[in-house]
Amino acid sequence: MAQSLPSITSGEGGLSRYLEEIRRFPMLEPQEEYMLAKRYHEHEDTEAAHKLVTSHLRLVAKIAMGYRGYGLPIGEVISEGNVGLMQAVKKFEPERGFRLATYAMWWIKASIQEYVLRSWSLVKLGTTANQKRLFFNLRKVKNKIQALDSGDLNHEQVTEIARRLKVTPEEVVSMDRRLTGDTSLNAPMRAGEGETGQWQDWLVDDAEDQETVLIEQDELDNRRQLLTEAMDVLNEREKRIFQARRLSEDSITLEELSTEFGISRERVRQIEVRAFEKIQEAVTAAAKKQQQALRAIDA
Repeated sequence: MAQSLPSITSGEGGLSRYLEEIRRFPMLEPQEEYMLAKRYHEHEDTEAAHKLVTSHLRLVAKIAMGYRGYGLPIGEVISEGNVGLMQAVKKFEPERGFRLATYAMWWIKASIQEYVLRSWSLVKLGTTANQKRLFFNLRKVKNKIQALDSGDLNHEQVTEIARRLKVTPEEVVSMDRRLTGDTSLNAPMRAGEGETGQWQDWLVDDAEDQETVLIEQDELDNRRQLLTEAMDVLNEREKRIFQARRLSEDSITLEELSTEFGISRERVRQIEVRAFEKIQEAVTAAAKKQQQALRAIDA
């Protein structure tokens, strides 16, 4: 792990040179991958870990390319994905019978998405599950309905995207504006056949007053902090299953997790339920402590 990895230099051709360089690292056969993983975990062989990482750099680059539409330096996106890959190599258990790529994919995506969310203000994006799903899937859906390069979305496109992602048309328009850059609210928008309108026609001001917004934001931040702290009560397997089943936008099936951990689907379900119970207990206990502290201050 300590050995250096190829890096993307700034300037024209930097990405092309990086992709050319990582293609020189050989792909691993299943048995070779298994033996390298065993050497790393049993003997902390850093050379073995380096081979595992470099043989999967192309996977990171492929996944990272799917996040090019967020206006972030692709070199940074790939670097964050590489961090996720290295974490996957550290956690990978070859005895479970599946390939490193299958296991690493989740870590790579999680690391990149965390970087994207850090880079884009959560206050700006919104913090609900619907808004995060919209943020990460808007470009994909626009591409499917051939609206990615069509400029302003028309009424039918907005309606279709809202239906597919289960959000409101207003949320689609607002998020599309944020991802494609600032647009005047008076800018013309194609509303349909023979119909014209303006962006502001879609943006209904149903916002609450500033005081209410601040109170709700503080409450949301507090809940998020409680959940983050409560996650510490889970072991690595419980945390992985809980995140995959309860926190991920695209919930992973019991079958997939049973394959990943080499256990039955029923056992995965039991671990999920127990992890949820432990989280509930930890959050409840932490909330009670907060209330007690506030009462003490008031007294």
